[in-house]
Amino acid sequence: MGKYGYIRVSSHDQNEDRQILAMQELKIPSENLFTDKQSGKDFERPNYQKLVKKLQAGDVLYIPSIDRLGRNYDEILEQWRVLTKEKGVDMVVLDMPLLDTRLHRDLMGTFVADLVLYVLSFVAQNERENIRKRQAEGIKAAKLRGVRFGRPEKPAPENFGELVKRWEKGEIITAEMLKLCGNMSRSTFYAKLKEYRLLCKTVK
Repeated sequence: MGKYGYIRVSSHDQNEDRQILAMQELKIPSENLFTDKQSGKDFERPNYQKLVKKLQAGDVLYIPSIDRLGRNYDEILEQWRVLTKEKGVDMVVLDMPLLDTRLHRDLMGTFVADLVLYVLSFVAQNERENIRKRQAEGIKAAKLRGVRFGRPEKPAPENFGELVKRWEKGEIITAEMLKLCGNMSRSTFYAKLKEYRLLCKTVK
């Protein structure tokens, strides 16, 4: 029987020390500790895949919490089934004692553990969707206030009008025009061109 631990943080700037400390207290060998710095939206994570290949029947896999395993409701349940039913691995979720397959061998115990897993998996995905919704609402509200996202738009050069006249006459091609405008993107150029022509009509 081998003891394994799985740790996941969502990005490289997040700190996994707290999770590592919890695994060290369980005396899990460092070579049996697998860490991914990646989103939990799916299970296409390099170290998780290595872990699954290494696990054998009778091994015990510790995870700090169910959302460290993943955040997709259906995929969490499927991975749990593969690990516990197909591979015969025991699962221990440290912050949820009910999710310890070593303790629930009878029918009622298995039913309770499965029920808790369903609820927690649903909560993990629901929270992820709520965060995404709040982010979208925040971006929408910021845009309504005039906040701009992305890189600042490149301004047109002072001689833009003169360059446009030469471009319209065919004296310079579009690629050269973009270079003369400070390597402006094609979409920004046409947006500036539209503004310039509108301004010219207004002045007339």
